[in-house]
Amino acid sequence: MNNATLKTSSHSAYRLYYHLVLSMKYRHKCLSAPMLNRLDSLMRDLLIKWRCEMVEFGGEADHVHLLFEAPPTVKPSDLVRNLKSVSARHMRKEFAAELAPFYWKPYFWNSAYALISVGSRANIETLLRYIENQDDPRKMVKPLD
Repeated sequence: MNNATLKTSSHSAYRLYYHLVLSMKYRHKCLSAPMLNRLDSLMRDLLIKWRCEMVEFGGEADHVHLLFEAPPTVKPSDLVRNLKSVSARHMRKEFAAELAPFYWKPYFWNSAYALISVGSRANIETLLRYIENQDDPRKMVKPLD
């Protein structure tokens, strides 16, 4: 990733990175490796539809991190609302049995979220290392039986 080069559109040059953190409703530790893989895929596809680009995705059992780039025409709050609603709908449908012990109502994401523009205190490389080093269940080695 070359973050020194600006992206351009017809009347603007930009480089806008965002760090989005979404947590599970009630902070339940219910995300498994297959769920995180599916969320990664869903979020990447949704960001493409918004003309955005996923830089990194990571997570743990109770939350996920997305580092993405967006054009200045995208309203961040609308994008986050869409990411949360579409991903929740797919996850509740595709992983209904796994989520049933945690949510008896159609819940998935916490209503709150954190959206941080990147570039002031932490540079992009620092943030990439932070997200890559999450205790991601997909990276965990199963103990010997």
